[in-house]
Amino acid sequence: MIGTAIRENAAGRRHPAGGDRRSGGLLHHPLVRVITRRVAMSLPLLLVVTTLTFLMASLTPGDAAREILGLEATPEEYANLREALGLDLPIYEQYWHWLTHALTGDLGTSLFSGVPVMDAIAERLPVTVSLVVGSLVVSLVIGVALGVASALRGGVLGRIVDIFALAGFALPAFWVGAMVIVIFAVQLHWLPATGYVSPAQSPVDWLKSLILPVVALSLGGVAAVTKQTREAMLDVLASEYIRMAWASGISARSIIYRHALKNVGVRVVTVIGLQAIGLLGGTVVMETVFVLPGIGSLAVSASIQHDLPVVQGVVALITVVVVVINLLVDLAYTWLNPKVRAR
Repeated sequence: MIGTAIRENAAGRRHPAGGDRRSGGLLHHPLVRVITRRVAMSLPLLLVVTTLTFLMASLTPGDAAREILGLEATPEEYANLREALGLDLPIYEQYWHWLTHALTGDLGTSLFSGVPVMDAIAERLPVTVSLVVGSLVVSLVIGVALGVASALRGGVLGRIVDIFALAGFALPAFWVGAMVIVIFAVQLHWLPATGYVSPAQSPVDWLKSLILPVVALSLGGVAAVTKQTREAMLDVLASEYIRMAWASGISARSIIYRHALKNVGVRVVTVIGLQAIGLLGGTVVMETVFVLPGIGSLAVSASIQHDLPVVQGVVALITVVVVVINLLVDLAYTWLNPKVRAR
């Protein structure tokens, strides 16, 4: 194909002997450089985020001992419990104790339930993962399909897509969640309004419990992916090498799916990466609206109870997930973009 030949010829000019690129070894491979850079950046980021979280949570009025004992406890009982929980230590000593244990994989135990933080997170993690993955899949599939269709057809469909994108950006997720509950759960009785069912218990009920929160959570993502896909597709279709491909008699299917979509993929990957990070915060709202036992609701309840080990564990997990998502986006971008691979 024309586009492939152009890229191959350009690559040949950059590496005429075919061995210069390999001479640097594996350490100089673009993907390895991306991984190394991201890992090096993630360590200080994780330290800064956990430090600030610990400081802000510690300086918040109230503490776990008061929440556990209530207002009727005597000063002696309150002081003894604070000592038993380690809350009487200076803030820097509390943080250092948490950090040294966290480096070994021990995130501590909940001050309220006594359950290890890792176990509490592991119990609720499948709910949040189901929400995020489901929303990303819906955003990607529907967004790309609508974006490509509107770019190819234009006219009325293009204007409809613009209106839909504007509505998706403007409508708050919690309001959409409340509306779908009223319509599909309360009035039509098609789907459950709240609650979560494990897939091991019933795959069908599990799917039903996720449909409404995923729809509410993915509306903004569908709008963003649709808008970006449409604009990127229009730019690619107007490029010179696509016009040459049309003039050469290459089939429309080959031009769209083998050439245009690959170039559109760079922008879509970036949008999906940003959407995945945003969903980590959006799940807090959706889990509250739909009463889902996920990481977001765990963080909210731990914050209210001043359960610092749980808050720290959730923040550390989310920070690591954000770093991993950024790494995956960079790797995908490097793989899709020949200019980046050639550096």
